[in-house]
Amino acid sequence: MTQPHSRRAFLSRAALTGGVLAALPCPALTAAQPSVVPRCQVVPLAEHQTALRLQDREKARWHFGTQSPRPFFFPFNGPSGVSLTRMGHPGAPNHDHHRSVWFAHNKVNGLDFWGDTSTARIRQKQWLCYEDGDDQCVMAVRLGWFDGDPGRELMEQTLIAVARPLEGGEHTLELQSLFRAVDQPVELGRTNFGFLAVRVARSISGFFGGGTLTDSEGRRGEPAVFGKRARWMDYSGAVTDGVVEGITYFDHPENPGAPTHWHVREDGWMGASFSMKEARTLEPDQPLRLRYLLHAHAGPVDPDRAGKVLDTFATAPFYAVMPSKAPHRQFELRPAAK
Repeated sequence: MTQPHSRRAFLSRAALTGGVLAALPCPALTAAQPSVVPRCQVVPLAEHQTALRLQDREKARWHFGTQSPRPFFFPFNGPSGVSLTRMGHPGAPNHDHHRSVWFAHNKVNGLDFWGDTSTARIRQKQWLCYEDGDDQCVMAVRLGWFDGDPGRELMEQTLIAVARPLEGGEHTLELQSLFRAVDQPVELGRTNFGFLAVRVARSISGFFGGGTLTDSEGRRGEPAVFGKRARWMDYSGAVTDGVVEGITYFDHPENPGAPTHWHVREDGWMGASFSMKEARTLEPDQPLRLRYLLHAHAGPVDPDRAGKVLDTFATAPFYAVMPSKAPHRQFELRPAAK
């Protein structure tokens, strides 16, 4: 039988508990606050990879692990979701250094930063900024060009990748680079190979898949465009049955020597050849600024559309990475002075 004082204590505790619960808000009855999720995101992943996502779809992925001699982007997806680039050559295993979209140069102080047989290495030293947004997302990283691994750093590259969505699943990837000689002058020797190279998918290549090379001057095919100056170069072809897509590769009009000479091949690759006609020397106090743009488009290239994309690219800001005073940020991006 319950004692009177025990019953009174139980009732008092129940009343107190009920009062406290009654004063707390009920989660089920509280109005949910809308969350703001940017349409464009830089997503760090495991195994030294970073994804660039636009409107909930991955468009490109950056690989910077040390298992490869240099970082690269793969895949680089078109509007249909199929990669417009590939890893390696379709028929030549001695071209396995062709990794989709990558930076390299054949002669940096005489060292081969292009092939895989050299001891020269490009390594990501640090990521600087990952910026999400509704109109674009931006990844900024700092790369070192080393004589050996580990070895002496010859040149530092600050790379800023800006991914922007377009209509119909199309998108652009702008690659801004600032190259600095670390402590001594760096000679960029005369060569067809460097700086930004693109190996297209097998089905897009002219020889292996029946794709088409076209430049801004209306020329078509390797014999007509190889070594020529042009504002842009395009490789387009079938990616699946009945679906044609392509990549237009733009040279920025403010790049030194623009419009660039192009090193292109019918077997499926294209590169803006910065040093094709002459060697250049990079002084420690005189950084080199280069900008390129890749447009993943549906259908064959439309020259009028390409001209409009180039006009927009020509006026887009060049960014600088600056120390940040904002909370929880070590660096931030600001438009750079010209």
